[in-house]
Amino acid sequence: MTRTPVALAALLLAGLMALAGCGEKKDVARPPAVQKLDVILDYLPNADHVGLFAAERQGHFKRAGLDVELRTPSDPSAPLKLLAAGKADLAISYEPELLLARDKGLRLVSVGAIVQKPLTSIMALGSAGIRSPADLAGKRVGTSGIPYQDAYLKTILSRAGADPDSAEVINVGFNLVPAMLSRKVDATLGAFWNVEGVELARRGKAPTIIRVDRAGVPTYNELILVARQDDLGRRGGLVRRFMRATGQGYAAARSNPKRAVEDLVKVNPDLNPTLQLAQVRTTLPVFFPDKPGRPFGFQSTAQWRAYGAWMRRNGLVERPPVAEDALTNEFLPGQGL
Repeated sequence: MTRTPVALAALLLAGLMALAGCGEKKDVARPPAVQKLDVILDYLPNADHVGLFAAERQGHFKRAGLDVELRTPSDPSAPLKLLAAGKADLAISYEPELLLARDKGLRLVSVGAIVQKPLTSIMALGSAGIRSPADLAGKRVGTSGIPYQDAYLKTILSRAGADPDSAEVINVGFNLVPAMLSRKVDATLGAFWNVEGVELARRGKAPTIIRVDRAGVPTYNELILVARQDDLGRRGGLVRRFMRATGQGYAAARSNPKRAVEDLVKVNPDLNPTLQLAQVRTTLPVFFPDKPGRPFGFQSTAQWRAYGAWMRRNGLVERPPVAEDALTNEFLPGQGL
């Protein structure tokens, strides 16, 4: 069909206007669609969780397009079971607990470390006269009844040159501090140096504190974030956004611990703000990798491998754990891209 000069001019004008419009178009950074995320904690909100609640209350989750619910478990032993059963999207747990769960067949994987070092320690009141691991021989040692804590004690006593069975182990549950104060036990193994240790020091009890990784137990990540292995293919982007926002929350706690503690106390009013601030400041160094250039949440495969081998030698797991399957750094900021 033959076009008239008028029609050709109209087409040309329309084309120029379209080109002009394209030239003026600007890319608009749109926030990601808001997605709900159900995260179950390992215990009641405490100093270990300070960055999570800072991320929630200071808007880091929201800016990442996440509507995060941080839930307290009714049973501290239940988070990984609830996660495996689909009752939560993510769970906070411990490296030893994850390796035990995987040994039982649960398809779970750690996607980031929240606390980079062991918090578990040998602890005794200053008046108990215990100054070194060797002093535990012949003493009453309270634990929470967790099998790997008994293995810690045997490893520590052996390294100290003492009979690994020379201490009397008493299960005191979670009443570690009351058991020491009432002198039901001479020492405990299981209390955290950043929580109970700080509390006892502030009460003037001059506690002896021996960190387990400085007494013969291989180092490990105390607190980790765990996901279902089968979810990571389709929900990896969601996990990545959560880990980035969580890292921002812990960085905010490092920059302004007082404000972060205020956020924490708002969600758990039973906490003493002054005590929490002291505990958070004590814990801050182990929230972050000790080697520069590593992102928040980084996990060492070699470290996990060594700890898993120790678990196997002590009969805690039936099969040697495969660190490469138990953890991934893929969803940390700047990793796996």
